[in-house]
Amino acid sequence: MKLPNANKAYVSSEKITLYLLNRFNRAAAGKVAFFESFGFSIERKDIFENALIRHCRDNTVIMSNSNEYGVKYSVDGELVTPDGRNPLVRTVWIIEEQKAAPRLITAHPLERRKT
Repeated sequence: MKLPNANKAYVSSEKITLYLLNRFNRAAAGKVAFFESFGFSIERKDIFENALIRHCRDNTVIMSNSNEYGVKYSVDGELVTPDGRNPLVRTVWIIEEQKAAPRLITAHPLERRKT
C-alpha cells in the first residue's frame, strides 16, 4: 500500500531545523550525523525536505496504526541522497483527524538486510 494522499505530504521546516539536522539537539545527534554523512545539510534543507517527500511517494507503507490524533504510517525504503549512496530509511507520517495531508513525524536509518 502507498501512503494515502502522498501527493499532499509535507515536512515542517522546524522538523528539519530543530530536530533532524540540528547539531545542537543532543536527542537527535545520531540522526543528524547519519543524514549529514550522506550529504544533507541544514543550509540546503530544501534538498532534504524533497528527499523525504520523494521517499514517502516512492516506497510502501509497512505499518499503520490509529491513535487519538489520527493515523500514523511507517514507510520503509531507500532515501535518495546527495552523495548517491541511498541508505534504507524509515519515515513516519501522520494524517491527523479532519485533515488530508500526511505530515512527517520522524525519519531514521534502517539496517540493510543481508541476502
